[in-house]
Amino acid sequence: MLTRLAKLLGLPLALIGAREGPEGAPLSEPIVIAHRGASGERPEHTLAAYELAIDQGADVIEPDLVPTRDHVLVARHENEIGGTTDVARHPEFAGRRTTKMIDGQTVTGWFTEDFTLAELKTLRAVERLPKLRPRNTEYDGRFEIPTFGEVIALAKRRGVAIYPETKHPTYFASIGYGTDAPLVAALAEAGWNRADAPVFIQSFEVENLRRIKRISAVRLIQLMDGAGAPADGAAPSYADMATPAGLAAVATYAWGIGPAKAMLWRGGATLVADAHRAGLRVHPWTFRAENEFLERPYRRGWSAKAHGDLPAEIRAALRLGVDGFFTDFPAMGVAARGSRAGSGV
Repeated sequence: MLTRLAKLLGLPLALIGAREGPEGAPLSEPIVIAHRGASGERPEHTLAAYELAIDQGADVIEPDLVPTRDHVLVARHENEIGGTTDVARHPEFAGRRTTKMIDGQTVTGWFTEDFTLAELKTLRAVERLPKLRPRNTEYDGRFEIPTFGEVIALAKRRGVAIYPETKHPTYFASIGYGTDAPLVAALAEAGWNRADAPVFIQSFEVENLRRIKRISAVRLIQLMDGAGAPADGAAPSYADMATPAGLAAVATYAWGIGPAKAMLWRGGATLVADAHRAGLRVHPWTFRAENEFLERPYRRGWSAKAHGDLPAEIRAALRLGVDGFFTDFPAMGVAARGSRAGSGV
C-alpha cells in the first residue's frame, strides 16, 4: 500500500512533481479522497468512516478541523455540532446552546470551542443527513469524535495520506483559537513538515494558506465554491479566482485547487485546463451517489435519496483531466477510476 501511495502522491516516484500535461490529461495520477471518510456509509468524521474508506481503497482521508475550548483540534464538519452529535440529548449541556455570528452568518447550536475535549468525548456521532441516508442512522451513538492526532495515527498505521481542512480560520483567530499553528505543529510532530509529506492542507480562505506557506512546506489547496467569496475578503469572488489571472495568483502560494464540482462544467468548462496551465492540480468536491447531489444527466428516478449514476459522473470529471476527487463513496470512486480507460463514457 505504501508503494502505491508513493506512486499516487508523487513521493519517491515523483509522479506529481512539476511535470506538465496536455489538456484533458491529469498532471498527476488521480487520487481518491474520502470526503469525511466513507461518509455515504457511516456517520462522517468518525474513525469508523475513515477505516471503511481505507478498506475500500481510498488514497486519502479528509478531516475537517475545529478547536475545543482547551485548544485541541478535532474532526467535525463544523464547530456547530447539534446536527452531527447527540449533544441535544445531554441535559448537562443544555445551557451551552447559544447563537454566534460566524463568517457573517447567524448560527444557533452547540459549538466545539465551548467544550473541553473530555466533554466532547462523552458525546457520540450521529448521521448528518438522516433523510437522505437513513441506513447510516443505524450507527448513531456508536462512535466518538476523533482528535486530529487520532486521525494522523490512523493514517500512519494504514499508510494513507490526509487532507485536513481548516474551518473558519479568520473566525477562530478572532476569538483566540487560531488553528493554523496547531495544525502545522501536529503535522511537524508526525514528521510531516516537508513538500513530499502525505498531506494536503485545504481552506476556503486565502490569508491562512499564505500564513501556513511561511511556516510549512506541505502542499496547500485553495478551495473554491461556485458562488460567494473567501470569508477573509482576500479576493472579490471565487469566480474571479477561477479565471486564468486568478489562478496564476493562486499558484503563487498553493499547489492546487479544490473547486465545487459544478464549476468543472459551467462557465465554459475550461477550469481544469486553465488550472493546469498555471501549474495547479485540480481536486473537485464532492461526488455523492444520491440524486440530490448529482448533476442532472446522472440522476436516476424521482427520489432525492435514490442513487444515480455516480461512477459516470466521476468518469466525466476524469475525462476533463482532474488530478483527484472528493467522494462520500470511496468504493465507487475507486471503481470509476479503474474503469475510466475503457469505459468510453
